[in-house]
Amino acid sequence: MRTQVNLLFYLKKRATYKSGPVAIYLRFTVEGHRAELSTGKTCDPARWSVQAGRANGTKEDVRVLNMYLDTLQAKAQELHNIMTINDDEITAETLKNRFIGKVEKARTLVAVFEDHNAKMRSLVGQEFEKSTLQRYETCLKHTKDFMQWQYNVSDMLVKKINFAFLNDFEYYLRSVRGCGNNSAIKYIKNLGKIVRICLGNGWLIVDPYLNYKPKQKAVHREVLTKEELQRIYKKKFGVERLNSVRDIFVFCCYTGLAYVDVHKLKRSELVKGIDGNLWIYTHRQKTDTLSRIPVLPIALAIIKSYDKHPQCIAEDRLLPVLTNQKMNAYLKEIANIAKVKKFLTFHIARHTFATTVTLNNGVPIESVAKMMGHTSIKTTQIYAKVMDHKISSDMQQLQNKLTIRKKVSKTVGA
Repeated sequence: MRTQVNLLFYLKKRATYKSGPVAIYLRFTVEGHRAELSTGKTCDPARWSVQAGRANGTKEDVRVLNMYLDTLQAKAQELHNIMTINDDEITAETLKNRFIGKVEKARTLVAVFEDHNAKMRSLVGQEFEKSTLQRYETCLKHTKDFMQWQYNVSDMLVKKINFAFLNDFEYYLRSVRGCGNNSAIKYIKNLGKIVRICLGNGWLIVDPYLNYKPKQKAVHREVLTKEELQRIYKKKFGVERLNSVRDIFVFCCYTGLAYVDVHKLKRSELVKGIDGNLWIYTHRQKTDTLSRIPVLPIALAIIKSYDKHPQCIAEDRLLPVLTNQKMNAYLKEIANIAKVKKFLTFHIARHTFATTVTLNNGVPIESVAKMMGHTSIKTTQIYAKVMDHKISSDMQQLQNKLTIRKKVSKTVGA
């Protein structure tokens, strides 16, 4: 919508004015608000027409002055037209600033995104994980590629990010990039953080996510059954490295610790708890929340077996954990030898703790959430998967209750 702008040239007399030429000012008025600036020219009040906003007369100096003022007015009108076409915010102040060349640097999406990633990069290891930075770096790349694909530009103004941009970006991720539903939604959420930065700084007025409601699909999370876990735990491997990796994996199955947390676990984090037994007190690296985990007998036996391990002593670590890449590679061998037909990773151990070891043995979900370091029960519910044998057990209890009631009813009737 075109904004109405009024321009006025007028003489601005100082309070101490007595006689002589007076400075000529240009005033911008937009929706009742004013902004003014000096034209750098002067005129004697006796030769000035207030109605015309120009000097009176036909002399050469008057004609030159009026032509100069006409040029300024044409420049102001052209700037107004340009700002209207570009959908810029038009106020008396912004028009004045554009007129004198005092323009705030336009904020662009890529520039803000790169600044965010640079700050995140400097805080890796303190506030953020390297993997988190990698997700934002990948999202930035996808965003750049999308803008080139959709708009044939390498960057665009932040204020151009709208609902249509998000819909088109999601379509691009799904079609051109071949991302699955949840991957596409995660990238959209990563971009959402950049949008919130722009909203917070006032660079973007309307939140494009206001009516954008993407939904993630539930993911099937693989876990080990009780029998599979026992098979892996009891299996004796001929290679020491496999026995070690198996022990650490089983330890995670009985503590719920993620790879990154067990990797940094120190001996000092094994403490005597409120019940007099050993507990693990550690902060989750991902969320920096405190996890308090009672040490179950199997986990304790594994800890004791590495009490005098050279690497554990030298590095003050509870267990001799290798790199994640090596550990997961060895887990494939372990699954193969133990005849477990599941793709083993260390995160499966965490899922197994939440389901097979705790929830399916009657541990309340609130306690499981605390041990796993979750800040919300909803997160724990994602991990929780009630297995068939638990459903069978619960229904058997119900059947027993119904049978007892039936017998009591018959006895009373007799």
